[in-house]
Amino acid sequence: MNAQAFATLDYERLRALVRRGAQTPMGRERADALAPIDDLSKLRRELSAIAECVELRRRGVSWSFTEMIDPAEALARLKIEGATLEPLAILEVARLCEQALAARALVMAEREASPVLWEIIEHLPRELHSLAARVSNKILPSGELDDRASPELARIRAEIMNLRSRITRSLESLMRRSEEAIQDELVTVRNDRFVIPVRSDHRGRIGGVAHGFSSSGATVFVEPLETIEANNELQALRETEEREIYKILFTLTEELRRELPAIEMSVRAVAELDFVNSKRVLFERFNCVVPEINENNSLELLEARHPLLEENLRASGGAVVPVSFSLDSEHPVMVMSGANAGGKTVVLKTAGLLSLMALSGLPVPAGYARIPFYASVLCDIGDHQSLAANLSTFTSHVANISRMIELCKSPALVLLDEVGTGTDPEEGSALGVAVVDHFRRVCGAHVLATTHYSGLKMYAANEEAVINASVEFDEKTLQPTYKLLVGIAGASSGIEIARRFGFPEVIVRAASTHVGESARDATAYLQRIKRESEEAESLRRALEEERAAVAEKYSSLDVEARKRERERQIIFEREFQKAVTDFEKRSRELVAKVEDRAERAKVEREAQKQVAELKREAQRAARAVSPSNTSPQPTSRPVRVIREGKIVNAAEASAPVEEEYRVANARPIKVGDRVRLRSFGSVGVVDKLNGDEAEVRVKALRFREKL
Repeated sequence: MNAQAFATLDYERLRALVRRGAQTPMGRERADALAPIDDLSKLRRELSAIAECVELRRRGVSWSFTEMIDPAEALARLKIEGATLEPLAILEVARLCEQALAARALVMAEREASPVLWEIIEHLPRELHSLAARVSNKILPSGELDDRASPELARIRAEIMNLRSRITRSLESLMRRSEEAIQDELVTVRNDRFVIPVRSDHRGRIGGVAHGFSSSGATVFVEPLETIEANNELQALRETEEREIYKILFTLTEELRRELPAIEMSVRAVAELDFVNSKRVLFERFNCVVPEINENNSLELLEARHPLLEENLRASGGAVVPVSFSLDSEHPVMVMSGANAGGKTVVLKTAGLLSLMALSGLPVPAGYARIPFYASVLCDIGDHQSLAANLSTFTSHVANISRMIELCKSPALVLLDEVGTGTDPEEGSALGVAVVDHFRRVCGAHVLATTHYSGLKMYAANEEAVINASVEFDEKTLQPTYKLLVGIAGASSGIEIARRFGFPEVIVRAASTHVGESARDATAYLQRIKRESEEAESLRRALEEERAAVAEKYSSLDVEARKRERERQIIFEREFQKAVTDFEKRSRELVAKVEDRAERAKVEREAQKQVAELKREAQRAARAVSPSNTSPQPTSRPVRVIREGKIVNAAEASAPVEEEYRVANARPIKVGDRVRLRSFGSVGVVDKLNGDEAEVRVKALRFREKL
């Protein structure tokens, strides 16, 4: 992976997001070391651990690691023969073992549903529990040793308590006898010895050793002669206590040292479980999914959101507009056009960061995510100009792309923002096409590129392997909607955006007059085709809703009622077909107005694509509302199998090919079969079977269909 891509895609901020969910220093350390995983089996194992953790949480099972410090220093001292740990360090090691064993017990109870998590922690020896219990019984939470840590310590401390009481009583008696010389009737401690506060002007009244004065000098702290011997004895007992404490700590340290391998195993298990749980926190915080990692070079993101952008917008009460698209071996390139500040770069960064998240074993914020096992994620986004390195905007882009070509290792994801920008538009456009095509053909990469150049838009329109896309721009409000429209090229709307950002109207009008007529016609056509597509989509949705309502009604209607509903559907068909015809006519008129031959060829191809799509929608709608489809249908959506150009078991079918989707007693569907989708009427190829569901590829799109 490329360090420059990490910086551009804000990978360090991603690490910080994961780190925020960790509870322990070890878990935070794992988050700080987060990186893409180059072992596919290990990557899938990490993703499985997240799925298991999420499922356990759903069942109400979760572990917690609280009040835990980094045990690294304590473990290092345990490796030094004869070194003794401080009480709190011993207690922390014991607490870590206890919490690790508690987590083990939770996972063990659910080990059938969480085999990966169980593998992390199953080998922890349960004997650690008795060791942790012995330590916890001898050391108090404050770090002091309990009086019962040893019989000798209990005896010594009892003697200390008795002697302290005797000294205190003796001093209190002395203060009562010499009340006029005493500043305050309060026994205090100076230099670890019991003393009394004597007024400086009565210092000679009480014999003894002075241990200092108050800040004002009015009081001298005196250890009377009659308690000096007792204080000496108390000091000796304290030293004896310290020796006993050291002896106990040494014994406990040796016990821990003997179990050092098991303790280190506990530390690793806690670090791993805490790291997995921090990913689960990320999963819930951003409504993520666990991505599928594949070796089929298939990238599919549905309702994907950029987590860092989403976090920023949440703070201000906003929300991210999700994006959906897919790339595969047959359609490995998507060229995005459309208005400035419309969200094209966000799409690039979303695809890049979510791919890195998946490759790093993280959940991704999306409705569904299928990510190739990329060996390279490379990007040229933003302005890399440098005065120190004598690099202009254009030369910095060229230098960066040259490095990307050298580093590109298939399978790869390549992100190009405004490829070819910064130089003559004609040359830049040609260079952009060549760069994108090189990454596609020579490097075998998935390529996402943004552009304002017509040459790249035409390249996308001409190449079957390239998908056109645009970011939506609301012409009424002159505001971007940030929606990604796959299959439609977009106008840059630069003049309209300049007007929105306060450019003087006189400049805006002057700019409009300088735009070539062909360019204006092409822009108008792109805007018109977008509006017509939206109208067609609205009509299709209305028809689909009507069809669904009709299908529900038919189950309870009599024959006459069904006839009336059928006539009503025919009217919808006629209106839909009229919309298609009108659209085709208007497209021809617009194409005729474009004088530039290259622009005309471009808009003609766009028109043909859109007309063909509308006709397919009309045909699908007609099939959907045909009488054969108005009878009650089962909730599943079967498909008809076509193998070697023939319908399987056609003789057993009860209706003509055009009207019947189901085949009685059809043999099981296999990967590679061509099938017709009952939901859309399209023919595609089965890529994957999963239980009672098939994943079907129709050109650049993928659908899931019940068998």
